[in-house]
Amino acid sequence: MTELETQGKRGMVVVAHADDAEWGCAGTVAKLCAEGWTMVYVLCTDGSKGIDDPAISGAELIRIRQQEQTNAGRVLGLNEVVFLGYEDAMLQPSLDLRRDIARAIRRHRPDLLICQNPVRGLVGRGYLGHPDHFAAGEATLAAVYPTARDRLTFPELLAEGLEPHRVREVWVMDRENADQYVDVTEHIETAVNALRAHASQVDPADADKYLKGWRSEIGAEVGFQYAEAFKRFLLD
Repeated sequence: MTELETQGKRGMVVVAHADDAEWGCAGTVAKLCAEGWTMVYVLCTDGSKGIDDPAISGAELIRIRQQEQTNAGRVLGLNEVVFLGYEDAMLQPSLDLRRDIARAIRRHRPDLLICQNPVRGLVGRGYLGHPDHFAAGEATLAAVYPTARDRLTFPELLAEGLEPHRVREVWVMDRENADQYVDVTEHIETAVNALRAHASQVDPADADKYLKGWRSEIGAEVGFQYAEAFKRFLLD
């Protein structure tokens, strides 16, 4: 893993749904937590749409998925999970969402922020990408720069006692354009167990198969057994 440009050890992951971070960066988060980082997740949506079982209502699914994410956070060693509660499958990179993510950034003051890719990829097969992911990525990048940094943007945040904050680095979950690779070999079992906590979304055997399979493909490209890939931006 490339050395961070800052000596700080505060990190944040912003994603659309419960389980998105586990699929995208759980090995990296487990590694950072093991190294003593303070890590916070911010989930943009309520997760109310992600199931096919007609016996489970949207309200019940919200409760289930919040608990699953809380359980996954315990596995990883997170300090906090923030639920913004926007409606699942309807997320837009709105000013409200940007403000709410900026609020979380100002409150928790991360040195490193990890987020989803705001751009739809047109390679591969079988998966087009979820529009909520793109919306979460765009809103997060806009919240990092310039919203969380600028004192006069959303003055209500100042009224809440939240001073501006400059994020030092952003890592976008993006294999296609990656220039930052994290060796997660020592933490892969923790990552798999965190994904398994999302029992409403993934079969335990699939969690092991797919998480390790994708990480091993990335690792083979850069000389690690298991790795995760990001596009890295330095902001200071």
